[in-house]
Amino acid sequence: MSAAELTPPQAALWAARAGLPVPAGRHAAVAATANHIHSVVAVLRELDFADTPPAAAYRAGEENDDAAV
Repeated sequence: MSAAELTPPQAALWAARAGLPVPAGRHAAVAATANHIHSVVAVLRELDFADTPPAAAYRAGEENDDAAV
């Protein structure tokens, strides 16, 4: 998908290709939702997670509760 926003007819086409037929009255809502998700993912792609360990490295219950309030 390009950087341009998804139009309602394109949303209907992609949904149909995925086997998810969308009623005609919902095409605009589906396109708006897809565009919003795309904008959120675009922001997440800009974040630098270089020093973040993978989720498998996290151990629940082993946190240090030493923060001052």
